[in-house]
Amino acid sequence: MSRVLAQSVIVPGLVAGRRHDNNSNGSVRRRRSVRMMYATGTVAPRLRLTFAPRLSSFSGLNSLDSMLRPQQPFHSKVLSQIDGTNRIRGGRGSRCVTRAMFERFTEKAIKVIMLAQEEARRLGHNFVGTEQILLGLIGEGTGIAAKVLKSMGINLKDARVEVEKIIGRGSGFVAVEIPFTPRAKRVLELSLEEARQLGHNYIGSEHLLLGLLREGEGVAARVIRMVGEGADSVGATVGSGSSNNKMPTLEEYGTNLTKLAEEGKLDPVVGRQAQIERVTQILGRRTKNNPCLIGEPGVGKTAIAEGLAQRIANGDVPETIEGKKVITLDMGLLVAGTKYRGEFEERLKKLMEEIKQSDEIILFIDEVHTLIGAGAAEGAIDAANILKPALARGELQCIGATTLDEYRKHIEKDPALERRFQPVKVPEPTVSETIQILKGLRERYEIHHKLRYTDDALVAAAELSHQYI
Repeated sequence: MSRVLAQSVIVPGLVAGRRHDNNSNGSVRRRRSVRMMYATGTVAPRLRLTFAPRLSSFSGLNSLDSMLRPQQPFHSKVLSQIDGTNRIRGGRGSRCVTRAMFERFTEKAIKVIMLAQEEARRLGHNFVGTEQILLGLIGEGTGIAAKVLKSMGINLKDARVEVEKIIGRGSGFVAVEIPFTPRAKRVLELSLEEARQLGHNYIGSEHLLLGLLREGEGVAARVIRMVGEGADSVGATVGSGSSNNKMPTLEEYGTNLTKLAEEGKLDPVVGRQAQIERVTQILGRRTKNNPCLIGEPGVGKTAIAEGLAQRIANGDVPETIEGKKVITLDMGLLVAGTKYRGEFEERLKKLMEEIKQSDEIILFIDEVHTLIGAGAAEGAIDAANILKPALARGELQCIGATTLDEYRKHIEKDPALERRFQPVKVPEPTVSETIQILKGLRERYEIHHKLRYTDDALVAAAELSHQYI
């Protein structure tokens, strides 16, 4: 058993250790000790603990902790800014410093880093350089940086071609761990500085692009100058776009339905006029102005919120909610990554502060019953208890959606929360209403599937579904 344990625990650590210890005297002594223990069939707990941290490098290819592990620290200046000291802590300490920096990254910025690693693998490169970060920024597609690069005429295909022209493709063999080049680390350092200069307590994709431009000598900067139009003014464009973003938390964890309606990206809502009118009436109240849509899964609760957003975009609403923005909140995304006590509360409080300052937000929370217990770690309070005071004071307007069973199981059992919401029942549409809905959506489905739907087919689909499903 001891031999198996020695092989599974110490030998992988030794392999990792030989790669990073640079053949120092200490590493030679440790290797001799390991060989001796393996030969005698004994395992020393102390050495097992010494090598155990290195095993984290085998724990998944997409881990940021793996990509930027303590053996490959950031520039000391960045680490000292984050850590508040003038030294780089080793071992578990420096791992905490790396994590502390990435806690400032938005979800889109983290996605950029992940895509940069994937681009390095695709090109067969054993490193992540500034060019891979640029490809990650373009590939992310939805952030401020991606929009600015798109406005310059830079697309992923052309950028990849230019990168391959400059540095070529790799050998095809890619190591398990892909390190960052010194220039790429410098870009991450500069992105932190750019965020601080703009007064932001987060690092987004726009800050990464500003870091690339400020570094100015890497492959990414050359590609931008060759492929992009108006590269000289891109820094000012990114800076102004980032400065105008007054709601970074809402942008990160929510989707603006009103904006999508203005851009024509929402499907038309056919029927449900009574429910939309009722929601509009409740939102116009002075108190208890938070409707809660209650209905079975699939009856169209989210469509009612989209219908409201379309009415607001068209100006077909009372003055009390005219100009408001309906933003749907992704609770799963809000909770994701909050491993430590207090992180979820901090995110939610930032969200509420942005809503309070804006004074034009209507929050739509699908599966609103998930608020109860969401983010509640040991000694922490859940989302429902954080939102209750704001709902009571009228600082937050919210549209909830849930099923009847979940409403009875979770919300009705919490009188303080139940008192804040006004139920709106959403019944299943009748056969005739379903036929009208299908006719209203027919054109979009015909364009998508490149075929035609006859009236008889729509009627048969509705009637047979009602009869057999």
